[in-house]
Amino acid sequence: MYYIIAFTSRGETMKFSSLLTRNNIPHMIVNTPREITLSCSTSIKISRRFLDICKRLLSKFSFYTFLGVYMDRGL
Repeated sequence: MYYIIAFTSRGETMKFSSLLTRNNIPHMIVNTPREITLSCSTSIKISRRFLDICKRLLSKFSFYTFLGVYMDRGL
């Protein structure tokens, strides 16, 4: 199972991606599904296995454009 971590800012998506890379957390940068937001933005896709650590990182650092975490249902 996979999850989408959505931001409204591409810059913050890249910042979070760098943070995940530094913490050896595998992830993919993907286009944000239209079901989450109509804006043209990017998100992070992660495995369920890394969801808890990602949530801890999100709460530890300030990401002002963070939209939320969504289950990837193959949208």
